[in-house]
Amino acid sequence: MRSLSKIITTILSAIVACNAVSIPVFSQNGQTDPIPVEVNQTDSASAEFLCRPDNYSMNQDYCVSLGPSEKLTKLAAEGKSGAKVPFNPQKIDPSLSTVPYNYAKLNLENTESAPLYNTVEDAIAGINAIGEIPAGGIRYVSYINRVDTADGHYVQAKNGSWLRASPAALPTATLGRTFTATPSNNFGWVFEGCNPYLEPNYNSGVNTSVWFDREQVLEVLETTQDKNTAWFKVGENQWLDRNHFRCAYINTTPPEGVTNGRWIEVDLHEQVVMAYENNSLVFAAMVATGMKPFYTKPGIFQIYEKKEAENMTGAFEADKSDYYSLDDVPFTMYFDEARALHGAYWRAWYGYEQSHGCVNMTIGDAHWLYNWAQIGDTVYVHDPSGETPTDPSYYGAGGA
Repeated sequence: MRSLSKIITTILSAIVACNAVSIPVFSQNGQTDPIPVEVNQTDSASAEFLCRPDNYSMNQDYCVSLGPSEKLTKLAAEGKSGAKVPFNPQKIDPSLSTVPYNYAKLNLENTESAPLYNTVEDAIAGINAIGEIPAGGIRYVSYINRVDTADGHYVQAKNGSWLRASPAALPTATLGRTFTATPSNNFGWVFEGCNPYLEPNYNSGVNTSVWFDREQVLEVLETTQDKNTAWFKVGENQWLDRNHFRCAYINTTPPEGVTNGRWIEVDLHEQVVMAYENNSLVFAAMVATGMKPFYTKPGIFQIYEKKEAENMTGAFEADKSDYYSLDDVPFTMYFDEARALHGAYWRAWYGYEQSHGCVNMTIGDAHWLYNWAQIGDTVYVHDPSGETPTDPSYYGAGGA
């Protein structure tokens, strides 16, 4: 009795000999269509197994993609409909969350400035201040030395001055997902941990047998809208409203002016960033954009500068109460004056507006996008809800 591998090899040889075959493939409506498949004879010479009908990475070599699997893979890679692409998002490499910086937070009241000193002894004693970091909200320094005492922590900033500040743990979680082919369905992130509703209405009750954790990534099987909210079906008798979910609406049609198949989309309503290459989705992440009145400006822009680390300071309120000072903001990509995509080591939550106009991301997500993005890549910023002002005269330069 011949082995299974020999049987498959014989089948492959027959396919190659015919050079093309018509194999029925079940479409999403349950009908079958014979698809003629051109066979590259060199492909079958190095593999022993046929891929089962599905889509596959173009770089895989563990099976020969012929017939239905070849067609499905090509359609998926082109971001075209007609092939049900399995939802198979890949997590971001955890090593991308590593940066060569140490951060410390100034745990002071917003009305207090932070004195700077020449020596750690002066900093501990609180004498002979040589300068200060102004009063304000979010203030972090990147430090090169630290001294811990019973009284607290003291760090030496990159400029050599000493100050009292609390070393901060670096967040390593990522929210982004990568794709080898555009998924057939939309997907998204659980914004708030919950039991799903049984039906797309608040009176249906919840499915107590299912719990979704915050930031869990789910495929969207169906979407509907009522007068109160959008509803997302993520399983049988499992519906989430927009209070609990942020959706990545896939759109492989390039924005105006894009002719190279590469662009970054920022959906201000859903708080999602997506990256496309060859008109196919390759990356998506939940983010935090500009809060009212410091919205991220809608429009079509281009990345004009990339910096692995950037010091950011600014204030927009008349009384400077919103002053921020942030050292070594990682993986910064400027696209609209002072507005940029970048990592935000001071953020723990994403999915709602928080910044002064920049698109804040986890460090690992920003790192992935920084590695992928090129100077000149289009950044398409829009708000499908229409709530974000679109008049350019409304906006200043923006900030972190």
